[in-house]
Amino acid sequence: MKRQTRDLLLLRKDDVRDKISIEMEVAVLNNLLQNVETTASLCVAYELIDINRFKILHDHLSIARVLKPNSLKPFQFLVNRN
Repeated sequence: MKRQTRDLLLLRKDDVRDKISIEMEVAVLNNLLQNVETTASLCVAYELIDINRFKILHDHLSIARVLKPNSLKPFQFLVNRN
Protein backbone atom coordinates (compact mmCIF):
# COMPACT_ATOMS: atom_id res chain seq x y z
CA MET A 1 0.00 0.00 0.00
CA LYS A 2 1.27 3.45 -0.88
CA ARG A 3 2.27 5.59 2.08
CA GLN A 4 0.28 8.77 2.46
CA THR A 5 2.05 12.05 2.76
CA ARG A 6 0.36 14.52 5.03
CA ASP A 7 1.06 17.75 6.83
CA LEU A 8 1.03 17.46 10.59
CA LEU A 9 1.04 20.38 12.97
CA LEU A 10 2.90 19.34 16.09
CA LEU A 11 2.46 21.47 19.22
CA ARG A 12 4.82 20.73 22.07
CA LYS A 13 5.16 22.21 25.56
CA ASP A 14 8.86 21.58 26.00
CA ASP A 15 11.52 23.97 24.75
CA VAL A 16 13.82 21.25 23.48
CA ARG A 17 14.22 21.62 19.73
CA ASP A 18 15.88 18.30 19.10
CA LYS A 19 15.34 17.50 15.44
CA ILE A 20 15.60 13.73 15.94
CA SER A 21 12.91 13.59 18.64
CA ILE A 22 10.53 15.70 16.54
CA GLU A 23 11.04 13.46 13.49
CA MET A 24 10.53 10.37 15.63
CA GLU A 25 7.31 11.75 17.11
CA VAL A 26 5.97 12.65 13.66
CA ALA A 27 6.81 9.16 12.38
CA VAL A 28 4.97 7.55 15.31
CA LEU A 29 1.93 9.80 14.76
CA ASN A 30 1.92 9.02 11.04
CA ASN A 31 2.11 5.28 11.76
CA LEU A 32 -0.72 5.55 14.28
CA LEU A 33 -2.94 7.44 11.82
CA GLN A 34 -2.27 4.92 9.05
CA ASN A 35 -3.33 2.07 11.32
CA VAL A 36 -6.52 3.85 12.38
CA GLU A 37 -7.60 5.26 9.01
CA THR A 38 -8.61 1.97 7.38
CA THR A 39 -11.86 0.88 5.79
CA ALA A 40 -12.47 -1.66 8.55
CA SER A 41 -12.24 0.97 11.29
CA LEU A 42 -14.52 3.31 9.34
CA CYS A 43 -17.10 0.53 9.00
CA VAL A 44 -17.04 0.02 12.76
CA ALA A 45 -17.44 3.74 13.49
CA TYR A 46 -20.25 4.51 11.01
CA GLU A 47 -23.72 3.24 10.23
CA LEU A 48 -25.78 3.71 7.10
CA ILE A 49 -29.27 5.16 7.40
CA ASP A 50 -31.30 4.34 4.30
CA ILE A 51 -34.52 6.35 4.19
CA ASN A 52 -35.55 4.71 0.89
CA ARG A 53 -35.85 1.28 2.55
CA PHE A 54 -36.45 2.55 6.12
CA LYS A 55 -33.43 0.64 7.43
CA ILE A 56 -30.34 1.28 9.50
CA LEU A 57 -27.46 -0.87 8.29
CA HIS A 58 -24.50 -1.77 10.49
CA ASP A 59 -22.82 -4.45 8.36
CA HIS A 60 -19.35 -3.88 6.96
CA LEU A 61 -20.22 -4.80 3.38
CA SER A 62 -22.98 -2.18 2.98
CA ILE A 63 -20.89 0.58 4.53
CA ALA A 64 -17.77 -0.33 2.52
CA ARG A 65 -19.84 -0.31 -0.68
CA VAL A 66 -21.16 3.18 0.08
CA LEU A 67 -17.67 4.54 0.82
CA LYS A 68 -16.72 4.19 -2.84
CA PRO A 69 -16.97 7.43 -4.88
CA ASN A 70 -20.41 8.29 -6.30
CA SER A 71 -22.13 5.25 -4.80
CA LEU A 72 -24.17 7.02 -2.10
CA LYS A 73 -27.74 7.29 -3.37
CA PRO A 74 -30.19 10.05 -2.47
CA PHE A 75 -31.61 9.78 1.05
CA GLN A 76 -28.81 7.55 2.27
CA PHE A 77 -26.75 8.98 5.10
CA LEU A 78 -23.54 7.88 6.77
CA VAL A 79 -23.75 8.71 10.46
CA ASN A 80 -21.04 8.39 13.08
CA ARG A 81 -22.11 6.15 15.94
CA ASN A 82 -20.66 8.44 18.59
